[in-house]
Amino acid sequence: MIAYHDHEWGVPQHDDRVLFEFLILEGAQAGLSWSTILNKREAYRKAFSKFNPARVAKYDANKVRELLANEGIVRNRLKIAAAIGNARAFLAVQKEFRSFDNYIWQFTGGRPKTNKWTKNLPAQTPESEAMSKDLLKRGFRFVGPTICYAFMQAVGMVNDHLVSCFRYKELQNL
Repeated sequence: MIAYHDHEWGVPQHDDRVLFEFLILEGAQAGLSWSTILNKREAYRKAFSKFNPARVAKYDANKVRELLANEGIVRNRLKIAAAIGNARAFLAVQKEFRSFDNYIWQFTGGRPKTNKWTKNLPAQTPESEAMSKDLLKRGFRFVGPTICYAFMQAVGMVNDHLVSCFRYKELQNL
């Protein structure tokens, strides 16, 4: 968790594959701890074709059975089906906006939003609510406002390190 915090969480991401990975992992995390998902991350990468959305979008019933038997991931039928459906929706967004990056970053005006929290981060914001609403309209699942805010934090759309954290200024200066 320390390495994830110190090197990855909150770093602005613009690579569509990385954005897809976090979208799927944040959805898988629903109702669980992030540490549970982070500990299963490598298994997820292997199980979900290194988070290649074009490959995941083609998963069939046989692949779903294989995933449900995979002890390395969260074996929840709804979350697995959502990951596959989200891959298809992701590809549609890429086609419409030329990249998922072009689409998703519009919710923060195309640049990271720097917050100034000293404690008690919110679970959701108006931006994550708008993102959730639009993703749901486009056919995504497991993308409620809280999941969307966790995604925004993870991929650096918002700098939510506390102002007392050494990473706050580092990320602010990127």
